[in-house]
Amino acid sequence: MRFKDPAYFLLIIPAIVWFWLYIRHRIGKEAVLTFSSVRIVKEAGAKTIRAGRIFSGLLKLTAMVLVVLALARPQTGTGEEKTTEHVVDIVLALDISGSMATLDFYPDNRLVAAKRQARRFIEGRKYDRIGLVVFSGQSITQSPLTVDRQALFTLLERTRIGLLADGTAIGLGLANAVNRLKDSAAKSKVIILLTDGINNAGEIDPLTAGDLAKQFGIRVYTIGVGKEGEAILPVEDPRFGTRLIKVKTEIDEESLNRISLNTGGRYFRAEDERGLNEIFGEIDRLEKTEITVERLTHFEEQYFWFLWPALYLLLIELVWSNLIKVKIP
Repeated sequence: MRFKDPAYFLLIIPAIVWFWLYIRHRIGKEAVLTFSSVRIVKEAGAKTIRAGRIFSGLLKLTAMVLVVLALARPQTGTGEEKTTEHVVDIVLALDISGSMATLDFYPDNRLVAAKRQARRFIEGRKYDRIGLVVFSGQSITQSPLTVDRQALFTLLERTRIGLLADGTAIGLGLANAVNRLKDSAAKSKVIILLTDGINNAGEIDPLTAGDLAKQFGIRVYTIGVGKEGEAILPVEDPRFGTRLIKVKTEIDEESLNRISLNTGGRYFRAEDERGLNEIFGEIDRLEKTEITVERLTHFEEQYFWFLWPALYLLLIELVWSNLIKVKIP
């Protein structure tokens, strides 16, 4: 509850002053009558005049205070919230080529670490729509833009090496991600492309796909994963089972950097999972989601809850003074 016109509370001061004067003049200076015996008064059924006048004054004071509260316009409000969300539409483009099985993100391979950090990133984007595109020699959409986190986590978990023909079609994966976002009405549209290689498959050049992203106002953040130099890659041999071989990490950082700069994004390099975690954290800070909450409140007048009791008290005081209280002639 609120009072629309609280300035009326100042009227309580003269009401209290009136009551003080009432007590002082009406009770403190009562007329004195001389009786030979008070027995006569008692037999007449007279009540204590002092107590009666105090009671009458309190009724009037309480009624005046209630009238003042009514004048101050008490109101109760029923509120509603109108939320305006400036969300970000994000597509994760994830490399699932064979080289993503390289064991330089101890204790897991590159893909497992990337999926784990991507999940943490998604968990922190509560209001955004997020989609998932995967690529190797080909590219498919694992999940369109969605706010259904559980469905997205399930599809992310099912993402694995060998799902598509091997190769590294970076341009095709980026173009597929652009296609998921080109019709979006979101204020911000973002692609996070993660790869560990050089484009060697697909019909679309990575720089051409980057130009396409720029035309649709899409920022592209690119992440190159893998330690410099050689790393261990497990491969399946039909005769001898799993073998561990050394492979050299080769990432087309120049092209990835050009794509990001051309679209207003940034290029990052992750050589371990800790670095990958920091990169996703940096992208999360760069792409803020704005949530504006507007509170609307409708107020209803509640003065009658004070005015009616005031009228009843005045009526009680009138009955008390004229019918109940015994007046001594």
